[in-house]
Amino acid sequence: MAGKVIHTSDKTFEAEVLKSEIPVVVDFWAEWCMPCRMIAPALEEISAELDGKVIIAKLDVDNNPLTAGQYGVRSIPTLLIIKAGTVVNQIIGAVPKSVIKDKIKEIL
Repeated sequence: MAGKVIHTSDKTFEAEVLKSEIPVVVDFWAEWCMPCRMIAPALEEISAELDGKVIIAKLDVDNNPLTAGQYGVRSIPTLLIIKAGTVVNQIIGAVPKSVIKDKIKEIL
């Protein structure tokens, strides 16, 4: 199976992200956010390209304010790269796919 983007929530965040055996890129986003929509295709592609090495997870900040608040997310899109339950990198704003991949490769 090619990589797929998962949708996480306040309830599933710990199990799906913090306890993941492989690094997770969490995309804090919202339906109304145009820059969030702009980076979504790049995240889908990265998910397929790095399948088995990294998980791409989306967390809708409107429906899951607890987790967004816990991590101090104030603007979206915000991407947090989490490895072994710890934030190891962060990207704020819509950036090119190459920038996202480079940040992920730094921790692989």
